[in-house]
Amino acid sequence: MGNLKFISSLLRDKELLSYGAQVVPILLSTPVTAAKARNWRISTSDISWESEKDEILERANWLCKKIVKSPEQLVKEAPEVIGEHFQGEWAIYCCSMLTHALANISYLYPDKKDKCTEYISKLVDIVNTPTLREYDTHSWKEDAMESLSGNKSHMTYLSILAWMISNYKLSGGDSRYDTIYDTLCGTLVRRMHQSPYDLNLLSFPNMQIWLSDMLVTIVALKNYSRLNGGKYEDTVQAWLHNAKTIWIDKRTGLLAGMLPGASKYQKGIEIRGSHTALNCSYLSLIDADFAKDQYEKMCKVLRKDDTFMGTKVCGVKEYIKYSPEIKFAPGDAGMIVKGISAGGTAFALGAATFFGDWEFRSNMLRTAEVAGGTKRENRMRHYSIADLFLVGEATALAMRTNIDRYGSLQSPLL
Repeated sequence: MGNLKFISSLLRDKELLSYGAQVVPILLSTPVTAAKARNWRISTSDISWESEKDEILERANWLCKKIVKSPEQLVKEAPEVIGEHFQGEWAIYCCSMLTHALANISYLYPDKKDKCTEYISKLVDIVNTPTLREYDTHSWKEDAMESLSGNKSHMTYLSILAWMISNYKLSGGDSRYDTIYDTLCGTLVRRMHQSPYDLNLLSFPNMQIWLSDMLVTIVALKNYSRLNGGKYEDTVQAWLHNAKTIWIDKRTGLLAGMLPGASKYQKGIEIRGSHTALNCSYLSLIDADFAKDQYEKMCKVLRKDDTFMGTKVCGVKEYIKYSPEIKFAPGDAGMIVKGISAGGTAFALGAATFFGDWEFRSNMLRTAEVAGGTKRENRMRHYSIADLFLVGEATALAMRTNIDRYGSLQSPLL
């Protein structure tokens, strides 16, 4: 019922609905030509990221102003109608996605590195508070940081905090979080090997296994391996082996987004655009070959080109065979319009950027402009719809800056 009330409020908001009509779609500058884009094998040095610098930095400025505040204020940035649990999730995802964006920015624009690292530290400190983990505490009936020696999962909170710390370290941060990072990763690995679900951990009690959530754990462990001489790489590779052989949907070849908490996975696999797109982008940070295979399959099965208010739009479908005119899903998908998932399209930007699929990336950014409508003021800018969906703005910036920081695309397999 809460979702219906929220959608109704959106439909009654004439100002919000007018954004798409008022905005003249713009073709955002693309870093490379379409001819180069078709190669999908472009190093960062070949990309003129200066063409997007103002856009990226001004969006980062706005996000830092909106997100870097007291934990209590941040939680209130999410609409009350979605409930306290989703408010908590949105708050922590805002922090993790902004952290990833700032880490990417520090690589793209080295002159901003010190400032980015400073803000990442502030974000880690915000997340490492009882307020930001209240959604997790309420679910598991214990505090995640006070029960690290225990056996309950707490996977979403612990893995997000670990991923954020890894981005701090990989951006040149000091050793202030080393002890907690060691403990978080050690706890996650221990619980994975104790799990009855083939190295997977539950996001929340008595629910499905969310592979998109588990991938945050694998990213955090992969980064730990990069920083610590390969430690935990065996766990990363064992999980990836299962992902490539057990959890693949036989019809589409796509990695599942969620699994039932049982051993017979194939009967419970459901392919959703938001899950698949997020899988692809997280996988790009772990296994470029697997990610590229998944991305190509996603484009084949879930890409959709359509028109909205007389303008061409492009994105990722949420459902393979179902295209609702309008629907709101408060988890990964968010708004779904004409079957196109707002969340799925934002997540897909990450893999498109990583693999240099600039044609699809540019089309998705134009779609975001049509749907969101950019506001700009005082060297800051954001999509108008981010006044309601702050987490969407943070996700979009993280994904559009998701470059190959580790030379993964130099692999001879690509």
